[in-house]
Formats: sequence, structure tokens, C-alpha cells
Amino acid sequence: MARIPASALRRYLLGGELSTRRCLRRNNQIPTRLCSQRIRAVHTSTDTDAADPSGTSNTIPFRKQLKDEAKARKSSVQKRSKSDNQRLDNWELTVGIEIHAQLNTARKLFSAAASTINDEPNTHVALFDVAMPGSQPVFQKETLIPAIRAALALNCKVQKSSRFDRKHYFHWDQPSGYQITQYYQPLAKDGYITLYAHDGIAKEDGDEIKIGIKQVQMEQDTAKTITTVEGEHLLDFNRVGLPLLEIITLPQIHYPQTAAALVRKVQILLNAVDACVLGMQSGGLRADVNVSVRRRDGQGEADNEYSGVKGLGQRTEIKNLSSFKAVEDAIIAERDRQIEVLESGGVIEGETRGWTIGSTETKRLRGKEGEVDYRYMPDPDLGPVIVGDDLLEHLQSTLGVLPDKEISILNETYGLTIKDAMSLVSLNEGGRVEYFRNVVDQLVLLSGDEDLRRLGRLAGNWVLHEMGGLASDAGEEGDALQMTSEGDCVIPDIQLSSLIHYLDSNQITGKTAKKLLPVLFENETKGVMKSVKDMIDEGGLWFIPLSDEQYEEIARSVVEAHPQQVEEVLGGGKKGKGKLNFLLGQMMRRDEEGRMDPQRATKVIEEVIEKSRK
Repeated sequence: MARIPASALRRYLLGGELSTRRCLRRNNQIPTRLCSQRIRAVHTSTDTDAADPSGTSNTIPFRKQLKDEAKARKSSVQKRSKSDNQRLDNWELTVGIEIHAQLNTARKLFSAAASTINDEPNTHVALFDVAMPGSQPVFQKETLIPAIRAALALNCKVQKSSRFDRKHYFHWDQPSGYQITQYYQPLAKDGYITLYAHDGIAKEDGDEIKIGIKQVQMEQDTAKTITTVEGEHLLDFNRVGLPLLEIITLPQIHYPQTAAALVRKVQILLNAVDACVLGMQSGGLRADVNVSVRRRDGQGEADNEYSGVKGLGQRTEIKNLSSFKAVEDAIIAERDRQIEVLESGGVIEGETRGWTIGSTETKRLRGKEGEVDYRYMPDPDLGPVIVGDDLLEHLQSTLGVLPDKEISILNETYGLTIKDAMSLVSLNEGGRVEYFRNVVDQLVLLSGDEDLRRLGRLAGNWVLHEMGGLASDAGEEGDALQMTSEGDCVIPDIQLSSLIHYLDSNQITGKTAKKLLPVLFENETKGVMKSVKDMIDEGGLWFIPLSDEQYEEIARSVVEAHPQQVEEVLGGGKKGKGKLNFLLGQMMRRDEEGRMDPQRATKVIEEVIEKSRK
């Protein structure tokens, strides 16, 4: 809202009067309808106070009214379910995303300084990084490798020749006054990414959706700003010049949930091809989203254009979103803000906005810069980047299996559910799925069974769920298991496969196996070399099945203890079947060592009940 003169505010607070002249001056950012409502509220308060000098009026102070309105808006947003926040009947949302990912390289993009952000501030800085007069950029060729691998994973056409340009803007985090990027001739163009239902897209998008990628370009990062509690801004130039990959999508996303799914999928892909090893949680990947809305009926549609798509509404950009949830929440908040402004007769301005985690509204940062403001120009100090066919062929042939294909193999060949397959692929930088494959291979050798679907389901439960629970009990999962991206683990795959094999061949019980796993983990952590077989021998844990006499004795005791349930079983029907399961459960509970076979127990309890009929 517009500023109120201090003198007018003083009269209102202390004297009960508020001059309507020059109060709440109309502002272009405030819709006329909203402005007039606020003025009427103030008039009402003033008139009532004058008519009732005793001060017993029930009028609400203007400042409190504004707070109540804000609370009401926040409450209404929180009450809307996630599914309700995806589709609108009268408006269409359009989103394009720019993802900035830090490339996995040893050196910076244009200097030989080490590429790190976690060391002591300002310890890895070259002369060019701080724009020392006379210093020049030297393109580090090795940074090209992860960039091309990422472009190939995103189905892009890698350009045989690309160039660097200067993007001018002035801020304290950019020492040279410009950023070196690729604007006119990017590294790669015309790619796409396919999102499936299991990736978490909005249900309105169906089973799958393909989002186009306009271009992929290399650029340098800025310095890191550190703000102290005293309000001072400190600069860490370790980050300036780090090699970034900017991925620009086409504006083909229409649901907030799908936008978040795309960013998540890109992170998984970049990690899978070793192009970017730091995700959003570590600050190695950030997203800017461009948001616009337009009426579905086309009324009042502006002839705006974004990335070659005409007829879109005026877009705004939300900068530096650092989590998948922030992407979805910020889009919803900005979408709702734009709709509210347009429905009240206002106009959307092209601007850059910010988002704070936990907020319900985006916040204006500055007007949106255009191409003219950045004064793009080819960098005269850098020559073209030429990519040969031999390099492309080598990187394409060594790209490996991408996550979608890996998930399909785990589902179809190893019998895992899509959910479990996705979890395996995403954990430990791909190390968990490598460990899983090693365990299955060992099980094939130990058992002689080549049914990969059966062994895969068996191993998947232990590698994903049992070991996951073990690691969470011990602390941070990655550190506890010491899992590497190659599939090495604190519990060797041969040890876990042996444990699973003894369980699968009925040599130990499931209860015994679950007891042995934490002991095995503790031994391996402490360096105690002891095989699973030796652990079973020492504990006398080999499975000894119950004899027929023992089965019958337990069944009789259960039948004698529950005569009413036995009568209902003899009566037959659906109710009788339920009571039979109850009696079977009572038998299993009396087997404290886990030696009872459920199928054998069912047969024996049925025989004992039938004998009781006679």
C-alpha cells in the first residue's frame, strides 16, 4: 500500500482523526477497487469515533484490519489441498524453467583455480576471477566433458561450434561488471525431457508428458554473498567463475506439481551421468521459474511472447528457488497473485520476484531486465568451442544406462515395484542400485536359481527396506552404510547375500535373519571379520523345524482355549473362515522362536478342529 504521511498517522493514532486528503494515494500497483475499500474503512472508523467520544465503539483499527485480511488470505491458501492447487477452471497457467547446475569439474570455467565452495573463503581465487586488470579468461577444456554428457542425457543436439558472450550487469557479486555466458550460440539446443506418472507429475498431465528444452549453455557463477548479523555483506570469491550449466525449458508446463517433478528429474539425470554431483539440498542446483496466466476463453488476452510461444500472459520471474517444494509453492503463490490482480482490473508488470520458504506470497525484487539492458556482445577474449565427432561418439557410447531405462529394467527384469526401483536409483548417487545388482549376482551363485524376478524381490526388500531402517537407526544414512557410487558398502554384498540365502533356503528363520543384520553391521563397522555362517553356528541359530507332535500339541492347546471360535469355524461361512485365521494367529504367537511354517500350521489346526467335531 502507499505510504501514509507521518503527521497524518500521528493524528489518527493520537487524536482519533485521519485526514482523507492525500491519504492512501492511489498507486498503480493497487487496484482501484481495493484502494477505495481501504479508504471507506478509514472513513467509517473516523466518523464513528467522532459520534462516540466515549471510546466504547466496536470499530476495528485500520492497521488491525490489514493484519486480519493478511491472515485470512494465508488461511485460505493453507486450507486448499494439493490437488485443488493444480488446475483452475477459468485460467491457464504457463511455466518455463531455467535451471542452473554446478558442473562436476576440478577447475573453474576460465581459470585454473580449484572448483570448490566448501573451503575457507577466498582461498581458491585466480586473478581473472576478481577481474584484475590485465588478466584474461582461459577456457578450461575439461569443463566441456560433463556439460556435453548432460546435454546428451537431455536429448539435446550438441552444436559443433559454440561461442561465449558477455551479459552486462552491475552488482557486487560480479567483479568484472559482466557475466560470461552463451546466448547467441549455445552449447546445445532442441532437447526434451519425458516425465512419467511415477515422476510425480500432476494427474491432469496423464501417464506421461514431454517438455521441450530450448537450449543448454555454459556460464560462470557469481561470488557468494554472506550477510552478517550486523548487516554487513561479505564476499567469498571461491564461487565466482565456477562452471554452471543453464538449462532453459520451453513454456510447456501448466501445473505446479509437474514443474517440481521436472526439476527433480533433471537433478536425477545430471547426477546419473556424473555431470552435477551436488543437488538442491547442497546448493549445487538452483531454479528460476517464469510464470504467466491467461484466461481459457481468450478474452483480454495479451499478445505476449516467450521463447517463441505467442499469446501468453505477461510473465514474471521468480529467482533462486532452492528446493522442489519451493518451486511448487512459489508457482502457486505467483499464479494466484496474478489472477487476483487481473480479476480486479489491474495489469501484470514484467518483473523479477523473490520467494521465502514458508511464505504464501512472492515479493517484488526489481523490474525485469530485457536483452537491451544486458547489452549482450560476443566475448572478444574467447574463441569458439569446437566439438569433434569423435568426442561426441565417445561420450554417447559411455553415457551408461539412464534412470528411466534403469527403472524399467528393475521393474521388468528384477520384479521390483516402480516405487522401489525409483528409490534404489536415487539413493547414494546410484550406489544403492549397484549394490543391489551385486547382491542378486551373489544369490544366483549361492542358490543356483536363475529366477531374477524372485531373487530381485527378495534382495530388494533387504537392500532397500531392512538396510534403510538399519542405517536410519545408526544415524545419517549415507555415512552409516558407507555406500559408494560404485556399490561398495560397510556390509559386503557377499555377507548380505549369504544371510538372504540361508533365509531363502529355510536354514534360518526371518526373525533370526533380522536379528543377525544389526550384529553383522556392528561387526563390519568395528572391523570384526566373521562370516554369517560362523555367527549362526556360535549362536545355535540354525532352523530346526517343529515335529508333527509339536504342531498337534500347540493346535490342541489353542482349540481348548478358544471353544467359541472353534464352534464358529465348524459353522462354516465367511465368519468361520475369519475365526480360523484367528486361531492360526494364536498358534503363530506361541511359536516364540519363529520355527512354525504357516501352511503346515493351517493344515494341522484344521485337522484338530475336525477331530473335535466327532
